[in-house]
Amino acid sequence: MAKEFLNFHLHIAPTTSVYKTFPVKIQASIKPQNHEPRIRHHRSRSRTTYVNQREVRSIESTVSSIKRLLSYVNSGYLENALQMFEKMCKSNTFVWNVMIRGLVDSGLFEEAILFYYRMICEGIKADNFTFPFVIKACAGVFGLKEGQNVHSTIIKLGFDVDIYICNALIVMYAKVGRVDDSEKIFERMPVRDLVTWNSMISGHVFAGDGRSALMCLQKMQKFGVELDRFSYMGALGACILERCLLSGKEIFCRVLRNGLELDLMIQSSLIDMFGKCREVNYAVRFCNGISGKNVVVWNSMIGAYAVNDRPFESFACLKMMQEDDNVKPDTITLMNLLPSCSNLGALLQGRAVHGYAIRNGYLSHLVLEIALVDMYGKCGSAKLADSVFLHMRERNLVSWNAMIAAYVQNSYDREAIKTFQDLQLELYVPDEMTFSTILAAYAEIALPKEGKQIHGHIYKSGLPLGTFVSNAMIHMYAKCGDLEAARKFFNRMLFKDLVSWNTIIMAYAIHGYGEYCFRLFSDMMSEGFQPNGSTFVSLLSACSIAGLVDEGWKYFDAMKRDYELDPGIEHYGCILDLIGRGGNLDRAKRFVEEMPLIPTHRIWGSLLAASRHHRNVELAELAANQIFSLNNDNTGCYVLLSNIYAEVGRWEDAERIRRLMKERGLERTTGCSIVECNGKSYKLSNYDKSQSGSNVVYDVLDILSRKIGEDLYVCSLGKFKTQNIVKARVDSPLFHSVRLAICFGLIGTTSGEAVIIRKNVRICEDCHSAAKKISQITEREIVVGDSKIYHHFKDGVCSCGDYW
Repeated sequence: MAKEFLNFHLHIAPTTSVYKTFPVKIQASIKPQNHEPRIRHHRSRSRTTYVNQREVRSIESTVSSIKRLLSYVNSGYLENALQMFEKMCKSNTFVWNVMIRGLVDSGLFEEAILFYYRMICEGIKADNFTFPFVIKACAGVFGLKEGQNVHSTIIKLGFDVDIYICNALIVMYAKVGRVDDSEKIFERMPVRDLVTWNSMISGHVFAGDGRSALMCLQKMQKFGVELDRFSYMGALGACILERCLLSGKEIFCRVLRNGLELDLMIQSSLIDMFGKCREVNYAVRFCNGISGKNVVVWNSMIGAYAVNDRPFESFACLKMMQEDDNVKPDTITLMNLLPSCSNLGALLQGRAVHGYAIRNGYLSHLVLEIALVDMYGKCGSAKLADSVFLHMRERNLVSWNAMIAAYVQNSYDREAIKTFQDLQLELYVPDEMTFSTILAAYAEIALPKEGKQIHGHIYKSGLPLGTFVSNAMIHMYAKCGDLEAARKFFNRMLFKDLVSWNTIIMAYAIHGYGEYCFRLFSDMMSEGFQPNGSTFVSLLSACSIAGLVDEGWKYFDAMKRDYELDPGIEHYGCILDLIGRGGNLDRAKRFVEEMPLIPTHRIWGSLLAASRHHRNVELAELAANQIFSLNNDNTGCYVLLSNIYAEVGRWEDAERIRRLMKERGLERTTGCSIVECNGKSYKLSNYDKSQSGSNVVYDVLDILSRKIGEDLYVCSLGKFKTQNIVKARVDSPLFHSVRLAICFGLIGTTSGEAVIIRKNVRICEDCHSAAKKISQITEREIVVGDSKIYHHFKDGVCSCGDYW
């Protein structure tokens, strides 16, 4: 057996390994064989095979993780995506790009920028797919500095010719207000595609330059680039900015020729264009021809009604949207409805819209919350506006501006100034809207020095004084009592618009310079401006304050006859003041009854003031009852009626009105006056002795009172019962705040300088008479700005003609 086995072993042929890596030759040998080299080689090969299999499994796991990450991001499950990202290997640029894109798509722009910087810090190189998302994030936070830093990195890496990156840069620079930089990038691009042209058009639209957007559209067509839906939508947005209906109709024809009239996005843009170009009937006809309207189309139609001051139609449109097409309102629907609520002063409907937003989870939505703050402010509820503002999770400059405006609109001027200060503490940079709004607050409570301080603050901010802010500045100086500064500012303006002229005319009107207002109006017309309703409010106010009856009727009649302007409630109020000033109260009553508009509390208040001035109790009662029926809790109405009853000896009625005020929780506004002396402002109340040097002030007041023929007991006592004469002596107008302020100003200002005083309520008859006499004996001009007009007392005469 051993021999046979040996023979068998001797005759076996050489054999090759199945792995074909080396020949294995089996040969007979009686010497022992060394198999260690082959064993080591086989072991090494086995280990290599195991490592390769492990790498394959690792790659498969990474691919699977990336797929899951993409799935989370695309589905909007960003929290899950972030958790998974932190567990993954982060050496891949693609993974970072996915996360940055997800953050941008979710509107988390600041987080996306931070992710980009984290990526750079961890040594991961950004590629040409990273930068479009990062640039979009910079545009989302309006971060010019961040955008410029990213742009410099792009240039260093040589990606500045990448068409996708350039398109993103064009949009970003336009959104941060640097459309010139957008144009530079556009002009330097070696290759442009359709998105490039659309980005440039939308950039001009975003910057508010509709004319340049339309020129870019024309240039695009000359280059033979085919327009798409986004091109037309951008062009229609440009027509809206320029209020150019003709160009809008031309684009509409091109849409028809290209067969895009059934595109719902273009349809909604066309409705929006027609509505904002004041052709709401076109919008209605076009909307009626659309079948299967979606929420975007309905939103455009509701918005068209709202911007054309047709609030009832906008609510009817909402009803049709829900009942006819069964379309559920979204956040845009609510935002378009809120201006209609503001227009009507419909607080109840506005609160209903707010409630619907809460029930449907539409809050927190920043733009909707800002619209709610604006609506509540315009509907007279600053408290509700403040409540919405305080509960906002996120705030931006626009939300702060809306809150400041809400305070100003409701005469909470000091709260507006406090909010303005808080805004700066939050490190927001005020813009034109901020300053123009806060200037209105300063206009109501400030004196010239404080007005100059806010002017200096605007100057130091580096903000260009555009027409918008300049108009607010003129109004502020005029209301602060510095008419000369207002006129100088007006004269220095390079670009004046109609609002500028209206503002300066009103400035001279409230100071009683009616004749000069007419000269300004003539200058305005010679400059080629056509008057609007606000122009005639300024002119008629000038006539009313200065007592120019014939001129007032002339301008009132000219509105419809010469300028085709329908008089509004403010115009009728000015004419009613004129009639009441003349004492013809029967005519005033007929004028109110024959008005084509429903009289408001403003109209009835004018009639009440005229009745009080001429002691007509019956007509005063009629006017007051009408005001009460309107649920207007104006304390001035109650005070006027109570004073009328007292002056004619109807003490029980006077007491009844005072009790009614108390029952309704109304308190008479405490009178106070502010005067400026030696660069400081002093606030004085009635019988005030809190200021240093009060003894001197009271000594001067005593001397002046005797010189003008008054003393402690000589004043108007007609408003007091006989048994209350002692109380009347204690409450003598001799110690009213305006008299104390006059004395304070006479002491603290140089001879020949006008004494300027701000008063929070109307000046009383006694103090008005005293101020005239003091101006005569001291030979000083005394300017008192009360809650309605400025009284210029000089040489014993007041600019108001003793009617205010």
